[in-house]
Order: sequence, then structure tokens, then C-alpha cells
Amino acid sequence: MKTCRWDFISTHRNEFGVQRLCRVLGTSRSGYYRHLATADARTERAAEEATTVSQIRQIHTEHRGAYGAPRIHAELRELGVCINRKKVTRLMRGHRIVGRHLRRGRRTTIPDPQAATVPDLIGRDFTAETLDTRWCGDITYIPVGSSWLYLATVIDICSRRVVGWSIAEHMRTELVTDALAMAVVARGGSVDGVIFHSDRGAQYTSAEFATFCAAHGIRRSRGRVGSSYDNALAESFFQSLKREWLHGRATMSKARTRLELFGWLSYYNRRRRHSALGYLAPIEFERRLTASATLALAA
Repeated sequence: MKTCRWDFISTHRNEFGVQRLCRVLGTSRSGYYRHLATADARTERAAEEATTVSQIRQIHTEHRGAYGAPRIHAELRELGVCINRKKVTRLMRGHRIVGRHLRRGRRTTIPDPQAATVPDLIGRDFTAETLDTRWCGDITYIPVGSSWLYLATVIDICSRRVVGWSIAEHMRTELVTDALAMAVVARGGSVDGVIFHSDRGAQYTSAEFATFCAAHGIRRSRGRVGSSYDNALAESFFQSLKREWLHGRATMSKARTRLELFGWLSYYNRRRRHSALGYLAPIEFERRLTASATLALAA
């Protein structure tokens, strides 16, 4: 409002004089002259903000509209832009740049009431100090026209990296054993003692799954029936997938959907910043963790 007054005074000062205009508009001459004195600084600041907004838009578009202020702030800092998160939030709000929100999902967990009891070795503590000590996994659906694809994942709790996954048109046990087999291979073939935590879906409580885990020395862990909090990390991953990749996606063939999904999983591991990792991507977090451990051993 004051800026409008200053501009009006500047426009009509020669006709009516600064003193009279300030009196009529209920403002001070000192304020007006201070406004004039800082004009260059304001112009420079506005130009800097315009550049920052352009960078924000570019990052927002590059990540398919999924990033909110925290991750965009991390990207800007990585680019060498000295800016705090509050300013990023203000600029995004002012220019209506908004990250995607969550949508409700479809139930895929079908418990087997006859399944043998397996303890919960995680207890809602989704943290790990080292790689390949705690994994978790789950199944979600991917709509493809009037049918579905199903995705099973294996996530390293330490780094949040998806170390194994499987995509199929069914929800049989091999969907989850294939994902776990990929994770075993990705980690060099030796994962003896690693905990794998899941829900109580029939695939994870089957004898076939138990046999697979025993063959690789994997310790099974399961949460309670109907409690998403007991497998919160896997649930959170699927929420990110559906918010950032499925939202607004045009209908595609199953073959194209598989390719797109593979691309997003690669993006998630290599580029997507994770708040629990200090806004590093999972693979970069693993690289730094491994380098730090190597230096500690060398010392």
C-alpha cells in the first residue's frame, strides 16, 4: 500500500509538491525520500528474486511438480544459491508453486489367518546405523486402464534405497520373492542375518516365502494386521510413488507403464532427495556412508 503512495507522489510531485502530497496522503516526507534512496537496492533484490523464482520453477518442473519447499531448498543449496527455507516457502507461496499432495490408496494386504507367528523385530523403529541390517517391503497396485500391475519392493531402512523390486500382473508369492531375490543379488549375494520386515499379507506369510528367506539367512519380521504404522517406511515410499509419478499420468500400455516405473525407481534411488537422509538421494547417502566407514577403518 505504501509503495503505491510513493509511486503516486513521484508521479505528481512536480504538479503539487512533495510536502502537500505527503500531508494529503497521511505519510511523511522522510519516508518518501528514504523510499527513493533505496530504489536501486529494491530493484536489485527484485531481480534476484525473479532469478530465484525461475530456478524454483525449473526444479519444480524437472521433478514433475512433486517437490515442495524443503526439497527445492536443498536443490538450490546444491546449486550454490545462498537462501533459507523460509524464503523459498514465501516465494513458492507467492507464485503459487505447490508440491503434490497425497491421495487415498487401494487395499492390497490380505492376511492369512492360518499363518505361523513371526515376531515384530522392528517395533516401528525404522532406523538403522549400517546398510543391510534392516530391510522392509510391501506390495502396491499400479492402475493400467481397467486392469492392474502390482509392484513389490525391498527397501534398505538405513539408506531408504530400493534395493529390489518386482512388477507383475498377479499377487502370487513369486512377486515378493522375485523382489527379494533382486535385493540379494544387488547386495552381492550374501545377506545373512539381515532383517526383512513386512506386513501380514498372504504372500509374506506363505511357506514358499519362509523357505526363500531361510535359504539366504534372512530373518523375517512382521507387523500387526491392519496397522499401516507397523510398516510405515514402505507405506511412505508408495505414497511418494503415487503422488509424484501416478498423479496426472495419462493411461499407458502395460509395457510402457513398466518402463516408466523403472525410470521412476531409478530416479528415486539416484536423484530424489530424502528428508530422513539430510536431503541426500539414497545412492549418494550410501556412497558417503561407505566412504566415511572406509576412512574410519583406515584411521
